[in-house]
Amino acid sequence: MTWIHKQDGWPALTWDAQALAFRLTDLRHRQGRLLGRMEGMGFALRQEASLDMLTADVVKSSAIEGEMLDPEEVRSSIAKRLGIDIGGLVPANRDVEGIVEMMLDATQNFSKSLTAERLFGWHAALFPTRRSGIHRITVGAWRPESAGAMQVVSGPIGREKVHFQAPDADRLDVEMEAFLTWFEADQGIDPVLKAGLAHFWFVTIHPFEDGNGRIARAIADMSLARSDRTKDRFYSMSAQIEDERRAYYERLETQQRNGLDVTPWLTWFLDCLRRALNSAENTLQAVLFKASLWAYANRDGVNERQKLVLNRMLDGFKGHMRTSKYAKLARCSQDTALRDIRKLTDRGLLIQNPGGGRSTSYRLPTSEELPTLRGCLKTNPLISNR
Repeated sequence: MTWIHKQDGWPALTWDAQALAFRLTDLRHRQGRLLGRMEGMGFALRQEASLDMLTADVVKSSAIEGEMLDPEEVRSSIAKRLGIDIGGLVPANRDVEGIVEMMLDATQNFSKSLTAERLFGWHAALFPTRRSGIHRITVGAWRPESAGAMQVVSGPIGREKVHFQAPDADRLDVEMEAFLTWFEADQGIDPVLKAGLAHFWFVTIHPFEDGNGRIARAIADMSLARSDRTKDRFYSMSAQIEDERRAYYERLETQQRNGLDVTPWLTWFLDCLRRALNSAENTLQAVLFKASLWAYANRDGVNERQKLVLNRMLDGFKGHMRTSKYAKLARCSQDTALRDIRKLTDRGLLIQNPGGGRSTSYRLPTSEELPTLRGCLKTNPLISNR
């Protein structure tokens, strides 16, 4: 079998611009509409939405590779680095800090040149112990010849599926010099298309012993940030790829076995990005709902215990709230928890579910159920309640 990187003409990838034109135009329109809506929301709401998306990006990019990160640790690490006051910061481990550092450098410093040294820094941040699992790997440098043939695989240990084989290590200096020169050159390629091309090209080279997928997605996010011309992230390509992981690997594998025309890969990439933009609408609605809830809650105020519990429920708390859970979260007695809950339900900030007795539970109101007041949405309702 002749892999794409062994074909005559590599790495001169080609694509059918006319076949992609409608998708690209539609994407640009959707991007502009989303960015316009976010721009009109005010600084605090944009900051909250960007924090949510960056958190999803880091968590989901790792999940694609089978590494499960604690979203609370990721969120706290990002907030701390960006100077966002969310209250109750959760200590993050080295693995979380490393990938957060890489992702923020890619998106916050998108205008800076991508160089080999910068990539080495990202790789070192991903592997602070210089190990992948229990195996010691070369960190902050291209993979050595001693690492052997580099195969791109997915699936659990013992049942891995080989998708393709990367170029030999002795080609990496030349391959990566060509890639980095292309990435920083102005060839008139739309940055959205460049994100898809860069993702595929970098994954094909697979220059590191491990972490290539996460770095490839960071490079794509860097190109998308250049297309948006903003450090704020309001959609997550990694989250969408994780939702479509099987198709993602199938598309990569299929393209590796075909010619230098990567139109099929770019078609899938653009469609996946469109779905990511659609999903961003849900995040936007969640941010607006948080703002509306806190604007209403602040009218008569809530105590610190109630703030803590409402914030946990707003940030993806699993299941429904019960008196015992409230008492544990707020570190108070069950009698105090019950009094707090009753005050919240009286105001419509919590809704009691059907059933009673020991099975009594509560949920947040929907946007339709939330009591509303004209002009209740404040400029900075989120940060003040963290």
